[in-house]
Amino acid sequence: MIKRYLIWCYKTTKEELDRIDRYFTQNVVDEFLFKELIGSEEFKAASGNVEFKKKVQAFEDYKIEKFAKAREKKYSGGDQLRPEYLYLVKRLEAIAAAVTHFLGKKELEQIIESYEKEMTDRILSAREHS
Repeated sequence: MIKRYLIWCYKTTKEELDRIDRYFTQNVVDEFLFKELIGSEEFKAASGNVEFKKKVQAFEDYKIEKFAKAREKKYSGGDQLRPEYLYLVKRLEAIAAAVTHFLGKKELEQIIESYEKEMTDRILSAREHS
């Protein structure tokens, strides 16, 4: 029962953290994508496709707005972490310590690996909604 409870604690806490942190990861990728788009020959061309340039600009606007909203979820002003976010970080650390204490470091590594695999499988099996 301890193992199942600790797995549940890890899963639910990590999911809450991921709901916030994923936007920061996405921002890194979005920045790269944006630089690739504005560096393309089609974008640079003076007589380039206006609609393409509008799409790229819309992507930049979306990216900026998404990151601003993400910062609000993680930070309470400047670079100070929101208490809710800090609690989740510290809770996940405590859960990892508890797993190591009760089940061992190898089991913690297995739980982390299983969680990552499950999240990846969810993404890969998701269906497009029309």
